[in-house]
Amino acid sequence: MFDSYKKFATTLAAMLLLTQLTYAEPVNINTADATALAKALNGIGPAKAKAIVTYRDKNGPFKSVDQLAMVEGITQKLIDKNRADIKLGADKGSVPATPAAAPQPKQKPAS
Repeated sequence: MFDSYKKFATTLAAMLLLTQLTYAEPVNINTADATALAKALNGIGPAKAKAIVTYRDKNGPFKSVDQLAMVEGITQKLIDKNRADIKLGADKGSVPATPAAAPQPKQKPAS
């Protein structure tokens, strides 16, 4: 009986780990550092992640995901494999870090 609980616990732990890997947040290739890129993207190790950051620093932000193919060592196949995990800019509907102050209503002069 203990063995069946042990197998169940092992299976449950594996499923939870896979769920976390499957639902990982996409990484912004225009703001992420090399460590974050290497962690978030399959087939991208420290050297390729550093090459992405170096290319971005030299050429400015990426305008499309496919532009990653301009980075040495990054193939179109690698891009396609990671496309769902890559983003370029801010999420739609995100709240700005410092919202603009709301205009104050005009007050009538005291009578």
